[in-house]
Amino acid sequence: QVQLVESGGGLVQVGDSLRLSCVSPGRTFSISTMGWFRQAPGKERDFVGAITWNGGRTYFADSLKGRFTISKDNAKSTVYLQMNMLKPEDTAVYYCASSKFCSGNGCYSATTYDYWGQGTQVTVSS
Repeated sequence: QVQLVESGGGLVQVGDSLRLSCVSPGRTFSISTMGWFRQAPGKERDFVGAITWNGGRTYFADSLKGRFTISKDNAKSTVYLQMNMLKPEDTAVYYCASSKFCSGNGCYSATTYDYWGQGTQVTVSS
């Protein structure tokens, strides 16, 4: 069973930056695509971004390009989501997920991902 544990969420002000971390100990991390999703109250879970197993390619929701970045440290079994210029609409629970493989549009879909973390709350106050 693959475990994922997110951390780094909290209450921030508009315009602040925040970095989320997701640790997934185990042999599969280094060969997994890692994704981030978020879910605001009363809304569906939305794709945020993803990074391929070797960090060679990243995917982002169009609305987040330029503000959010993803990086992956296979030696630490950790994937990071760097969020800059935060807005109130970024308020959500952020989830980390892993996939054995994704390609193209499949990387944007929650159904592609096999394992999920418990989520970490990000609240952006105006």
